[in-house]
Amino acid sequence: MKRQLYLYLFILSTLVAAFTYMYFSKAIAFEKKKNESEQKYLKDSISGISNKLFDADHFSLENNDYAKEYFADYNLQKLMPQIKEALLAYNDDPKGNIYTGQEKLGEQKFIINKIKILNHRWIIADYSDGQYWGDVVLKYFVAKDGKITFQIMDTFIYPKQEY
Repeated sequence: MKRQLYLYLFILSTLVAAFTYMYFSKAIAFEKKKNESEQKYLKDSISGISNKLFDADHFSLENNDYAKEYFADYNLQKLMPQIKEALLAYNDDPKGNIYTGQEKLGEQKFIINKIKILNHRWIIADYSDGQYWGDVVLKYFVAKDGKITFQIMDTFIYPKQEY
């Protein structure tokens, strides 16, 4: 009787072990397949975002070979920050940055917040006074002596929106 009990327990434990092995091997295969499909999806997403970023950055001095040729005598890595700093220096004026093309509408002055250098001649920037926001397109020139001058091409201020 004791012998039969051990035999039944042995058979039962063997069956439990076999079913447990099958369950976990299928679970691992399922997880692996799921991870592979998720990894493929993420790679496609990264590729799509990279392509969108490349397209969006098409209009930039760093990616425009013709504009780079125009500044062949300059180090672009040093010139670009100089251009941005020169434009942002006008934010210190008590009347506001003159290159926003806007007069003060309230107590706050208009200052330039963000700048994107499009090519060897144009800059787009956004400005605000805390209540109103706008965009400006500037033309810039870099003289041989390194002096940077700006000229307003067009400016637009958005209507104030009440929420």
